Amino acid sequence: MVAALHVEFTTMIDSFLLIAGLPPGAGWMIAACLFMGAAVGLTSWWVIRVLQTEDLEQGAEWRYDVSRINDLRRLDFFYRLFQPLLQPFALLNRKFFRNAMPVMQREIQAAGLPRCWLPEEYLAKAELIAIFSIPLWYYAFYKIFDSQGLILIPLFVVLTAWYLRRRLSAQARMRLHQIKRRMPFLLDLLTLLMEAGSTFIGAMRQAVEEFHGHPVAQEFGRVLADMNMGKTRVEAFQAMRDRLNDDEITSIISSILQGENLGTPLANIFRTQADVLRIKRTQRAELLAGEAGVNMLLPGVLIMAATVIIIIGPFFLNYLKFGLSL
Repeated sequence: MVAALHVEFTTMIDSFLLIAGLPPGAGWMIAACLFMGAAVGLTSWWVIRVLQTEDLEQGAEWRYDVSRINDLRRLDFFYRLFQPLLQPFALLNRKFFRNAMPVMQREIQAAGLPRCWLPEEYLAKAELIAIFSIPLWYYAFYKIFDSQGLILIPLFVVLTAWYLRRRLSAQARMRLHQIKRRMPFLLDLLTLLMEAGSTFIGAMRQAVEEFHGHPVAQEFGRVLADMNMGKTRVEAFQAMRDRLNDDEITSIISSILQGENLGTPLANIFRTQADVLRIKRTQRAELLAGEAGVNMLLPGVLIMAATVIIIIGPFFLNYLKFGLSL
């Protein structure tokens, strides 16, 4: 029955095409062109709507979350373009990777990314980029290994998502390293300014301007912004300690907070902590220098073995082939 209807419908379409002066079979080409045009039009409409989209309206949703999403849409073009696709992935990440979310949230803050990023959304972004890389891996492996290389595509998609996740951790470590290298100089500047008669707020503001653009200035600028918004000095430094979550920085901030509670002048605390940071930096350099010899042992042994093989190898092959006659 269905086949008969299909044949009758096809015959009717071909009759209309003959009346219109078109060859039989052109109907499917016309239908394909219409579907392709509709797909291109829908994609263009989506992109234009995304680029011209306005902020979300405040409704029954939590107001802070709506404001966070609006800020993220302005800051990140990828999120703005693919927000409808990111939300389902974020829900899955929140369900299956719940234990990893706190660690990732600390890394997002330590890496200096916008505060409006949620860890599940950032992980969803990495996963979506990995999925979009499928055509690239398909082209690469199909060209090299033919159809047998297709089994490598899922593996490299997972590796792409893993690499993007590890890159966040590397960014956080690098930024913390930059902060710890520059913090002694900022503390020295704060000490000089406060001993010269400047207030703590004024000294902090001038030091942030002096180190403008550096991660250490960004973090102390956030401390200054928190105090300007009404937080106490202790609360602002505690927020910085929780944000960076590094042992050395935690030790320094704890000493500052303890001195604040005991009434010790901040200039003396800053000078002491700057000296402590320099001592730890020297100790770390000495430790790395001591480990360098051990780390170079294996490459040295491999180079020596390769050299011995290059020198003795021809004589050994000559002995195996000709014996001692030559």
